[in-house]
Amino acid sequence: MSQREFIPGLKLNRRFYFEVVRPILNRHFPNLPHAAAYIGTGSDVLGFDTPMSTDHDWSPAVIIFLRDEDLHYAEQIKEVMSYNLPHLFYGYPTNSVQAPDESQETSVMQETTEYPIEHSVWAIALRDFCWHHLRWDIEVPLTIGDWLTIPSQKLRGVTTGAVYHDDIGELTRIREHLSWYPHDLWLYLLAAGWWRIENEEHLMGRAGYVGDELGSSLIGARLVSDLMRLCFLMEKQYAPYPKWFGSAFKQLKCAAQLTPILWQVQHAQTWQQRENSLGKAYSFVAHMHNSLGITQKLPETVSNFRPTRPFQVIHGDIFANAIVSQIKDEKVKNLTERPIIGNIDQFSDNSDLRSQIMWRSKLLTLYQ
Repeated sequence: MSQREFIPGLKLNRRFYFEVVRPILNRHFPNLPHAAAYIGTGSDVLGFDTPMSTDHDWSPAVIIFLRDEDLHYAEQIKEVMSYNLPHLFYGYPTNSVQAPDESQETSVMQETTEYPIEHSVWAIALRDFCWHHLRWDIEVPLTIGDWLTIPSQKLRGVTTGAVYHDDIGELTRIREHLSWYPHDLWLYLLAAGWWRIENEEHLMGRAGYVGDELGSSLIGARLVSDLMRLCFLMEKQYAPYPKWFGSAFKQLKCAAQLTPILWQVQHAQTWQQRENSLGKAYSFVAHMHNSLGITQKLPETVSNFRPTRPFQVIHGDIFANAIVSQIKDEKVKNLTERPIIGNIDQFSDNSDLRSQIMWRSKLLTLYQ
């Protein structure tokens, strides 16, 4: 592999589209309406790629979105690109092959001096892209169940990344539509986040009280994760998958002040230290809640869980109930008459369940 300077994928692919792909399109398919973007999955889509990311499923790439009536050009575009793209672009091979000893879906860049090139310029219809990534037919409005069963990492991948060109407008409209949850669904998810804290905030101290510091530490870590997810929701940012969860959290407005407190929870050696740091974190996030102005002002300090159990908690149920009372949409309100499980990211941390979109049809039954 030739020596080269690392260029983040989104930046490299912008150059790839404007310097190479678009001139080829203009030459062979003049005036063809299209959108060009790099969205979907991958560290490069999220802007978190590093030189290590280039070892698989990374190459100069762009997605060309065509109108349905122009989709017959897709195969022609694929072939034209395979014979006209340069073999190297800023030192990176445009040719990719299946990775040895890997699944069919994993590819690696491989230099070649021959044609045709196995390239990463895909020409597809937007409806096919959305079905593949979200299991959503864009001709059908999203239901409450749809919103709640599409993992936030999937929504982030479709709404971030980069759009380099869009003279059709459909891609831009879809991304705007998916940019955040409808208001009452957002309230429902916030309530579900506070319920998760209510369910376990007293258990950290109780486990430590009987000498189970390992168990207490595990519960403390879960509570840290729950607080971080609440912060994503409060700042209206979709959370990515676990590898980049902490990196994306650093980009939130609250991170600079809250991160040191959460580290204190993670590093605590005793449940009492852990409880003290969690109390600070609870107060900080409670203040964030009050700053949203979506409910009356709620307590920002911890207090005893019960008179006979003096574990310091924020009482997540108070926040959850106050938020639920502000929900107006009857269909969303109906979801609060049963256990508030929230969305897929709140009731499961199973990586396969959240990454394999095929499960969405079965998960929909949870909300029917």
